[in-house]
Amino acid sequence: MQIEGGSEGVIVGGTTGEGHLMSWDEHIMLIGHTVNCFGTRIKVIGNTGSNSTREAVHATEQGFAVGMHAALHINPYYGKTSTEGLISHFEAVLPMGPTIIYNVPSRSGQDIPPQVIEALSGYSSLAGVKECVGHERVKCYTDKGITIWSGNDDECHDSRWKYGATGVISVASNLVPGLMRNLMYEGENALLNEKLLPLMKWLFCQPNPIALNTALAQLGVARPVFRLPYVPLLLEKRIEFVRIVEAIGRGNFVGQKEARVLNDDDFVLISRY
Repeated sequence: MQIEGGSEGVIVGGTTGEGHLMSWDEHIMLIGHTVNCFGTRIKVIGNTGSNSTREAVHATEQGFAVGMHAALHINPYYGKTSTEGLISHFEAVLPMGPTIIYNVPSRSGQDIPPQVIEALSGYSSLAGVKECVGHERVKCYTDKGITIWSGNDDECHDSRWKYGATGVISVASNLVPGLMRNLMYEGENALLNEKLLPLMKWLFCQPNPIALNTALAQLGVARPVFRLPYVPLLLEKRIEFVRIVEAIGRGNFVGQKEARVLNDDDFVLISRY
């Protein structure tokens, strides 16, 4: 569905793909499976980042061994490090292949400052940065010729058309890939952006990917199964999603079934898998 909608690449096992809830064996298997099924039709980027440099190195070796086209790497989280440590961490994985660095301080607890990215910009394997700090940071990098993807759906239109971002690594594109492609590649379109903002806001009413998983279940695209600690959105938010689908148009969303509200007992929560 993403390929048909015009997406240029998929992140496998990122935050939205719940890589942090997978074992590394499961994670690498899923990257390899995606490459095997779709690797000739779309770029497959494996999230092989870790707060442990050793784990990041090992997972990235395995990811490239099973055919991923590029790696996504977050900075070390929880066990934060110094600026020099950040540079050394990324320098350990950059030689392995094309790499996108992911900066999301709200999740990692530590910003990757521009001096780190600028120190790494000489590596030919630095494909770019997924940047969640905001427009001014995006402009800081694009002015220096560094490729940037917006990491914030609600800012991506302006980041793309006013601040020079290449595109967006998106949550909403899991639901409306065609519309998100139009937003990024068909010229500045404030009306479309405004139309999509209620969906983007809804998707982040709880930490991602809670709302997205709920939406995919409501659309009949994914089974209504949640790995704890994620639990589905409350009934009022599920009703709101159906209204959002109606406003945007069901044909713009992935899947073929009508959007349903679903009852609480339709969802399955699992703690062991």
